[in-house]
Amino acid sequence: MFQSTRLRLRKMQNTDISLYHQWRNDHEVMASTSLVLDVYTYEETQSFVENVMLSSAQSKSYIIEELEHDTPIGVISLIGIDYKNRNAECILDIGEKSKWGKGYGTEALSLLLTYAFYELNLHRLSLRVFSTNEKAIHLYKKVGFVQEGRIKEAVFRNGGWIDIIHMGLLQTHYQQLL
Repeated sequence: MFQSTRLRLRKMQNTDISLYHQWRNDHEVMASTSLVLDVYTYEETQSFVENVMLSSAQSKSYIIEELEHDTPIGVISLIGIDYKNRNAECILDIGEKSKWGKGYGTEALSLLLTYAFYELNLHRLSLRVFSTNEKAIHLYKKVGFVQEGRIKEAVFRNGGWIDIIHMGLLQTHYQQLL
């Protein structure tokens, strides 16, 4: 468990499946992060959480809880962890829309980066973000990520094509920022 002044990250559990299922099926929540907007059955979400988020040795998923109300507001993960080459990919979703724009994403990501670089001793973290998600791009740059590449017109959404931006952050760069 990791904690800041407003948030706590706790390991995701089977008891979180129902809440994650709500977020996963909210197209407004997933529109800026998910490649596929679909409606998932509870069983599909349960299988995804149990097999990908909870059981894989190459991933670590945490529920973001707001301390003041002791309520879950999102999920943050390290996926594709490669311990030999010391790298992983970050994923962040604030599922509670009333919490958007309040700095919780920055705070949660800062906790995860500290854990990834200082506890797991990872060398490099990466992430993917839609070019239209300007708030997320701003957040990622603020904590030290830099653009490393762009996949042109990779996602068709709302009648148009969207690029996917690849961003990365090295442990040494992160340590210099602190």
